[in-house]
Amino acid sequence: MKVIIFGCGRLGAFLAQALSQKGEEVAVIDRDPRAFRLLGSHFQGKTVVGTGVDEDVLREAGIEQSDAFAAVTNGDKINIMSSLIAQEIYRVPNVIARIADPKMEEIYRELGLKTLCPTRLSSEMILHLLNNGQ
Repeated sequence: MKVIIFGCGRLGAFLAQALSQKGEEVAVIDRDPRAFRLLGSHFQGKTVVGTGVDEDVLREAGIEQSDAFAAVTNGDKINIMSSLIAQEIYRVPNVIARIADPKMEEIYRELGLKTLCPTRLSSEMILHLLNNGQ
């Protein structure tokens, strides 16, 4: 499987390492070349400096042959934009956008975009732990 990850913070780097260790072909996009240090020296994938809304950057990362695209930056709007580009223009089969705002997550889910909302997931887990006394 060929996967593009947009955003090389802690989440993006961890995800890229995990996929790479499983033998997947991974390309990571980030506008800050220093962010790639989080990948470590054993990362076998490709790194591309730029943003996930720049078509030249996306092509360099291999978007036209990608099976999956995950936008995991800290910015909801850029994650949504890059995910919609991957889904609608390049027809990447599996696209996921990290969305911090739970209200926006619902809107984009209704439009057919797969989303992950750490705010909602963390709140649900905390409530579960509080209610179960663990």
